Amino acid sequence: MTTLSLDTTRDGELLRLATAGSVDDGKSTLVGRLLYDSKSVLADQLEAVESASRARGYGQADLALLTDGLRAEREQGITIDVAYRYFATGNRRFILADTPGHVQYTRNMVTGASTAHLAVILVDARHGVVTQTRRHTAVAALLRTPHVVLAVNKMDLVGFAEDRFAEIDDEFRRLAGSLGVPDVRSIPLSALRGDNVVDPSTEMPWYTGPTFLQHLERVDLDEDLTALPARLPVQYVLPDGSLAGQLVAGQLRLGQQVLVTPAGRPAVVTAIGRLGTPIENARAGMSISVKLDGAGEVGRGDMIVAADRIPTTSRQVTATLCHVAERRLGEGTRVLVQHQTRVVEATVASIVDRLDLATLEHTPNSDPLVVNDIATVVLDLDEPIAADPYRLIRGTGSLLLIDPADGATLSAGLVGPAFR
Repeated sequence: MTTLSLDTTRDGELLRLATAGSVDDGKSTLVGRLLYDSKSVLADQLEAVESASRARGYGQADLALLTDGLRAEREQGITIDVAYRYFATGNRRFILADTPGHVQYTRNMVTGASTAHLAVILVDARHGVVTQTRRHTAVAALLRTPHVVLAVNKMDLVGFAEDRFAEIDDEFRRLAGSLGVPDVRSIPLSALRGDNVVDPSTEMPWYTGPTFLQHLERVDLDEDLTALPARLPVQYVLPDGSLAGQLVAGQLRLGQQVLVTPAGRPAVVTAIGRLGTPIENARAGMSISVKLDGAGEVGRGDMIVAADRIPTTSRQVTATLCHVAERRLGEGTRVLVQHQTRVVEATVASIVDRLDLATLEHTPNSDPLVVNDIATVVLDLDEPIAADPYRLIRGTGSLLLIDPADGATLSAGLVGPAFR
């Protein structure tokens, strides 16, 4: 999965969000309006958009062009790739992934939402919840995205009707509830006009909630990763023997009893460093170095874990895969499995079933996976890995399947079956 990384050690500073919606729901326009009205657009960017809009014969700037950067997108008027945008306000920094709406690009939403704190799902107020809405909501639920915003766009085309918004809101909440989405906020807006995007709309006095930007600035990001068991994948062995990596979950402290997996060797933390400075405690999100006593030889691909709450170490893993490659993936295929910093050879032992994102039904089917398929598979690994169920720890519950011939990513995987 594609990820962007910034220093997130100060709580609540950075919000990662992904947008999704059907074609023509106005997703790129919403993102463009958000950037424009929050004054996050450089002068030369705006000038280029205005020039391109005039060339198309538009009377005003087409703000969707701020995100539809590929030439093919501009010519076709659609979004076909994940466009990452960084912007900031006085209250928070943001990384926004604008993902495609076409069904054949479902894989791109998986990429964009894989590290998101919040998913924005757009619907056209005229059409309401459609099949693609269900599909995108299911992907957000599958990836355990903590927060979802239902952006009911084009309210100006339904006369800013409160009853229409309430109808869509009710249907969506029933869908989200059936999928186990923990937090939903519905916002009526018009991206083209700017209603309720950054500034409150005067056309919808019946809506008293926050604007879209206000909600993004206020949403609670206190996902307490420090309450999880400690997980430190070893990325480097430093010249002094220290083990360096990013603590993806939990906390480490001097004197703590740990295990080095997958071997399961016990050890004690004798030193912790951050940016060259000794510290006594480390918490999730920090990039640190540690020294251990009693661990024996430790290298890249090992993982340091809390001794009292250990992951499952196994040479067989059941995983939910989203197949992202054009090439097929069948039973018996040899692959590389990348789990954090560890890479092992493996075989696709069996394809158990497929998930229909429109109906959320699991259908037994052992045919080779094709692009955008989401399926439950069993992987036989040549060497063990220590992994947690994705539903418990996202960081150590995700993996990639890689083609050993050319290094191409084949599938993004979540440890454990989906929605069960």
